[in-house]
Amino acid sequence: MLANPPIRLAQKRDARPIAELSRDSIEHGLRWTYDRARILKAIANPSINVAVARERGRLLGFGIMEYGDEAAHLVLLGVRPDRQGRGLGRRLVGWLERCALVAGIRRVRVEARLDNPGAIAFYRRLGYREIRRFGGYYDGRLDAVQLEKPLGARLA
Repeated sequence: MLANPPIRLAQKRDARPIAELSRDSIEHGLRWTYDRARILKAIANPSINVAVARERGRLLGFGIMEYGDEAAHLVLLGVRPDRQGRGLGRRLVGWLERCALVAGIRRVRVEARLDNPGAIAFYRRLGYREIRRFGGYYDGRLDAVQLEKPLGARLA
């Protein structure tokens, strides 16, 4: 087992395992919206980076970030439950933040389920701060918190 598996841009073959990890770890209890077809569209979109970490052919984690003119949006971040707490999520976010910084973007926003205090605490540890809350953001029934991080010299 590699301590720090390499992070790279996703390929078409990564779409199904990304979608399945999203369904099982992020979208649990909700309609599955980030299916294989949607992930393939993200991979093909030049305004979106889909980053993956794999080991021995197995997906360990992924991050999807969409880049705008002034801000980036961390759309999804998923790490296999058996690999959480080992720094992989931090590395994926840092990789995507560095891409944003190179593109001239100075802030990143992300939403997290309000019923997921672990995810909110994770983003706060990375320097994200809550900027607003949305009622019924997920599937019209689960609330969300939006967090933002200014990018600068210190990245995750």
